[in-house]
Amino acid sequence: MAAGALSVEVVYALPARCWRWPLRLPAGATVADALAAADIAAVVPGWVADPAGLAVFGQAVALETLLRDGDRVEVLRPLLADPKQARRRRAREAGKA
Repeated sequence: MAAGALSVEVVYALPARCWRWPLRLPAGATVADALAAADIAAVVPGWVADPAGLAVFGQAVALETLLRDGDRVEVLRPLLADPKQARRRRAREAGKA
């Protein structure tokens, strides 16, 4: 690896498919740089960037977050249901059985 270069990965998953972009970026690269290099919109039909849906190893990050060598940038999908409401619904249904 070149001095000062980072090896990172951008991942995006749908229920039926997932994409991975292994990237080499210069030191000082941000999450925004990784997304630009991955060019997700060119590969994933209908993808729209959502700055609130980004994480590195499961921890929420901003576009300006500096990356470290080996980081995995995760592009998250919006939740389909509120987790608290889903848990309450399951508890109610279990109580009826």
